Amino acid sequence: MEILGIDIGGSGIKGAIVNLNTGQFVSERHRIPTPKPATPQVMANTIKELVAFFNWQGAVGCGFPTIISDGTCMGYGNLHEDWVGVNTAKLFKNATGLDFTVINDADAAGLAEMNFGAGKGKKGLVLTITVGTGIGSGAFFNGELLPNFELGQLLYKNGKLIELYASDAARKREDLNYKRWGKRFNFFLNYIHTIVAPSLIILGGGISNKFYKYEKYLDSKTPILIAKAQNNAGIIGAAIAGGR
Repeated sequence: MEILGIDIGGSGIKGAIVNLNTGQFVSERHRIPTPKPATPQVMANTIKELVAFFNWQGAVGCGFPTIISDGTCMGYGNLHEDWVGVNTAKLFKNATGLDFTVINDADAAGLAEMNFGAGKGKKGLVLTITVGTGIGSGAFFNGELLPNFELGQLLYKNGKLIELYASDAARKREDLNYKRWGKRFNFFLNYIHTIVAPSLIILGGGISNKFYKYEKYLDSKTPILIAKAQNNAGIIGAAIAGGR
């Protein structure tokens, strides 16, 4: 079975046709810059353009960068405030004539890891954490998705989000070396352990490629594995959601 997967981000919208039996792309990956401003109707036209590129006529899975409840945006992430309350699945279906399944983008990335990556076959509470501009997270219990588990939105000090303190963007913004940043990320990991005590953490995002630079500053009580799907995880996971 093949499904078109789309991963919507603040700077780019990426898509590819995915074989759901293998998790591999069966087309090239195509990217379109995210329009500015990224209002719903403008975005719908961009999605229509992406679907047309693949000449796709089947179901579509889509990862979207905010909390999604039954296809409806509960926030707007790094897009546009007009998204709040919009049913993205209906909007994109009206624009393309195709059936859309829309889920949170971090949940989509997690689905890829749990089905084809480091989380395959893992039981208990598994967290997939993507560290980049923010901190995205997916949660799975015995392989089943617990949607919208937004750990990057936990509060740190003075009511600020912890992702503003421990993300890779914070490391770059404050010009932190890996020792100083590693201690921040370690605080985040122990914060998570205190709250939910996961069985396993799967770490993704660009920072996971440099794990050797800060691993020695971590004393996480939870085992950590490095994600395998990396930049393609969002597309693969979106396709998985679209095929369910």
